[in-house]
Amino acid sequence: MNYEEAKEKFISTWGSLGSMWGINKAMAQIQALLFISTKPLSMEDIMKELKISRGNTSMNLRQLMDWGIVTKELVPGERREFFTTEKDVEELARHIAKERSRREIKPVIKTLKEVSSIKNDGTAKTKELIKQTKALHDLTETADSMINKLVSQEQNWVTKSLLKLIK
Repeated sequence: MNYEEAKEKFISTWGSLGSMWGINKAMAQIQALLFISTKPLSMEDIMKELKISRGNTSMNLRQLMDWGIVTKELVPGERREFFTTEKDVEELARHIAKERSRREIKPVIKTLKEVSSIKNDGTAKTKELIKQTKALHDLTETADSMINKLVSQEQNWVTKSLLKLIK
């Protein structure tokens, strides 16, 4: 397999994985392209490489910047905007974990807390709803706490955390 074939396979696979993780394919492909690029890329570079529209590219770049994993970079002598992504895989994982917690887990924790805190009217169905949603709340809060501890670790947080779990 040559470079172009390997690059296309990586970007395609990353795009497919992104869909399974809850982000759209183009967003994941843009991040993958920037991740393996040796220099910042312009919107036009990204559009040409991935064969996607300007609107799709622009919208997904904005979302990636909102996630904190893509940034604009100034290139001297250029009027166009250029983009790059975090290259350190552990730092990238930290950004994604923090953002997923903020966007997905924390709202679920809030809802489960509200639901499990309803007034107990003494009926079996109310007791069961409170019991089950409280159990889910506690589990979700514990998982979120673990994620927050992992992402607050310094360098090699994944490796250090996994080694602690194994011991």
